[in-house]
Amino acid sequence: MKVVLLSIILVLASVVLLGVRVLFVKGGRFPDGHAHSSEALRKKGVGCSHGTDD
Repeated sequence: MKVVLLSIILVLASVVLLGVRVLFVKGGRFPDGHAHSSEALRKKGVGCSHGTDD
């Protein structure tokens, strides 16, 4: 029972910490994780595979 309770607490803490920007910043939203929106990945020549499946 202790393991289940600890797991639930850890999951809830993770969700809250990941959502701090979304929850507490006006107009906040999760950062875009796509490769096409990352300048560092574009400099390395890494592209998004979205739309390349023909």
